[in-house]
Amino acid sequence: MAEDAVQEACAQALRVWQAEGVPAKPGAWLTTVARNRALDRLRRESARPGKELAAVYEQVNTSDTAPELHPVRDDELRMMFTCAHPALDRSSQLALTLRLISGLTVPEIARALLQSDSAIGQRITRAKNKIRKANIPLRVPPPELLGERTPHVLGCIYSVFTEGYWSTGGPSAIRDELCDEGVRLAGELCALMPGNRDAHALAALVLLHDSRRRTRVDEGGALIPLDEQDRSQWDRGRIARGLEHLRSAEGALGSHLPQAVIAALHATAPSWQHTDWATICVAYDRLVAMTDSPVAAANRALAVGFRDGFAAGLAALDAVADDPRLARTNTVAPIRADLLRRAGRFDEAQRWYRVALDGSGSEPAAAFLRRRLAECVTS
Repeated sequence: MAEDAVQEACAQALRVWQAEGVPAKPGAWLTTVARNRALDRLRRESARPGKELAAVYEQVNTSDTAPELHPVRDDELRMMFTCAHPALDRSSQLALTLRLISGLTVPEIARALLQSDSAIGQRITRAKNKIRKANIPLRVPPPELLGERTPHVLGCIYSVFTEGYWSTGGPSAIRDELCDEGVRLAGELCALMPGNRDAHALAALVLLHDSRRRTRVDEGGALIPLDEQDRSQWDRGRIARGLEHLRSAEGALGSHLPQAVIAALHATAPSWQHTDWATICVAYDRLVAMTDSPVAAANRALAVGFRDGFAAGLAALDAVADDPRLARTNTVAPIRADLLRRAGRFDEAQRWYRVALDGSGSEPAAAFLRRRLAECVTS
């Protein structure tokens, strides 16, 4: 494992250093990246329930329809469609798939679904018991039933990508293997269903976000906010592919479309100062109306702050801050701190950065928050 981690670090160095130049301390850079890769791999391999996964895989691939004859050829995609069994409610389908197939831990799934760890653990256990007691067959659905299970698969793929891109715990801000898998699966789904607009919306969303992946952390692994990222290093190829998928997604009915529009507006803005905040706010309005997501509403408040002024952004945040679903996230405090800092209210911002630090489960995020706190102290 150590040798693999070093090889991965060297491969990443070839990509990053060619684009950004050799860092001041290349040896320390390689050591940090290799250590983080090893820790990520240990966590992922220990988290994946191997025996249960093997059992699911065996059932899926010994079903009535031979894998080579079924339109879904990708193994992970086949198992995602399989776990979307109508006998299970949607939340149980998602939790079970992310645990058994994608190998996310219970805390990671809980954060993604805005539920407690115990609730997710119980949901997964009940789902497995229901499958066992009712003798529910784990088979890939026939082609004519794929459409009704696609929303589940879309949600699973985006959850996998999100946990990679905004890793909620551990030493790394980004888990490359999850980002890569999310992008790959989104592409596989579009190839399987080229006329599905929601699949194209998801592909656009993950590609547009992923175009910024290598600019999101500094040499020490701390997060770099969007307004400080080097846009010349964004992956223009991924942006172009994302925009192509976005054009194919026109008319999609799911929530990935407004999110992809927001990502596209950021990806195509020539600078932070030229960001189209008015259109971003319109997209957030649609997203909040579609999903009733308090996280989306909190992020909308930040966009309102850039469109209408930071006092307006704080007022918009106040309107959603007491939503009990946000209690399980570290969403409100860093947004409030950022708005206060930008408004020049540094003493208040310090207090909220400390609150955000108390709730941070990611060391890279904590490093960024500590930097912002120090800036407020000296301002």
